[in-house]
Amino acid sequence: MMTVKKEKKRFSIRSKMYIFVILTVLSVALGTSAIAFNASADQIDRYYKQNTADNARNFASMVDGDFLAELRRVAETDEFQALRDRAEEEENEAPIEEFLREKGLWEKYSATRDQITEYLGNMSGIKYLYIIAHGDENADHDMYLVDDAENPIYETGYYEEREAELMGMDVTNLPEPTISHGDWGWLCTDFKPVYTSDGKCVCIVGCDIGMDEVMAERRNLLYLLAAGTIILTSVILTAAVLFINRAVVKPLRTMTEEMKKFTPSEKLTYQEAGVMDIDIRSNDEIGEIYEGIRNLEINTIDYLHDMAVLQEENRKAENDLRDKEEQIDQLSIESSTDALTGVGNKTAYIRKTDELNTQMNDPSLEFAMVMVDMNNLKQINDEHGHRAGDLYIQGCCRMVCETFKHSPVYRIGGDEFVAILMGTDYKGRKAACERLRAAFEKSCGQKDASPWLRYSAAVGMAERAADDNTAEFVFRRADKAMYLDKERFKKEHGIETR
Repeated sequence: MMTVKKEKKRFSIRSKMYIFVILTVLSVALGTSAIAFNASADQIDRYYKQNTADNARNFASMVDGDFLAELRRVAETDEFQALRDRAEEEENEAPIEEFLREKGLWEKYSATRDQITEYLGNMSGIKYLYIIAHGDENADHDMYLVDDAENPIYETGYYEEREAELMGMDVTNLPEPTISHGDWGWLCTDFKPVYTSDGKCVCIVGCDIGMDEVMAERRNLLYLLAAGTIILTSVILTAAVLFINRAVVKPLRTMTEEMKKFTPSEKLTYQEAGVMDIDIRSNDEIGEIYEGIRNLEINTIDYLHDMAVLQEENRKAENDLRDKEEQIDQLSIESSTDALTGVGNKTAYIRKTDELNTQMNDPSLEFAMVMVDMNNLKQINDEHGHRAGDLYIQGCCRMVCETFKHSPVYRIGGDEFVAILMGTDYKGRKAACERLRAAFEKSCGQKDASPWLRYSAAVGMAERAADDNTAEFVFRRADKAMYLDKERFKKEHGIETR
């Protein structure tokens, strides 16, 4: 079944630039507006919090803590609480006033109410000012002691659920001023302790400054900033889009359309081939791109013309070049091959080790070297002639090559061979070396064969270690292992191994 490759949707540079500019301008505009709005809001909040704290502290220093302690003690009694409940139910202040007169507290109580009322009248920004008998930090209700003249006096002694900001708070460790919104609108609230003459905190003064107008103005400011941001962003984006379209998008689109018309051929002129020729005068990267593309197209036509001229000459030279390459290949083979055995010679071995040395920094490189040194070659040459010695060398080489079929073998001396094991041969290197030693032992023990057909050699192997800087270190260890094997052969067979 034939599958149709789905064409990838193109996302033009124009769209990318528009998106980038829009996101950048919006981010800067919105970020600037947010910073300006937050800075203004923080400054106003700090002012109102400081004002609230100062007024609460100021009034707390004006009231009589000893009187409030006595008033609190009286208001907490069951007698007063019962009287207060009845007075509130009947909406009658007279019983409370009479009770306080009996206790000798009315004059100071009335003066404190007037003091609160007068303070509120003089400080227009304060919405509420009141005195609360604050319980311990685990209490969930507090008692109103004194309020301004607009509130009935039977609210004195009224227990109300503790303000959220005072929950779990010690009266001597009150929270910082807070701004909140509730049933009474936006308020900036703070509480300051009132102390008796002996330093005991008996109650707290609560001060609420109304912030409804401030918050309305802040909301209007937010709307103005948003509108200004939208207008300014629209103007900037319009100018940016027009500039980008004129300076970048339009020239690039024109060049793209012209590039599609280019059809190079050695038989066509510049104009016939559609070499780009448009009016782009911008002295910037767009102009450089245009000049680069145009020069590339001209060079392409020139190159094709030159190639057409040279094509015939190249065709004539191909045969001569092929002959020379064949000669060079033959010389290369001959220069790297041992004439007697057909394996690589010492030159090829050196070339291979140089190649390995360039890869020694790669920790994943794995290879091993097997050093093979023939036994008894000198004796065979001396007793049976060099022709027999050549046959002996070829037979030993053949056994090495058959053992390591997937690895290059090199003759690096008269009686020395090196095999460089990689890949499959490397994985089975130990077993292969043992098979080669066993094969030499078996061949050497064939007493009915001619001496030059009883192949014998010492075998030593070494693997590439992590700290080897060159292949020479591996060769030395393999050579040492080979000499140990030669000593073993000499002890077991009691004959010379040269």
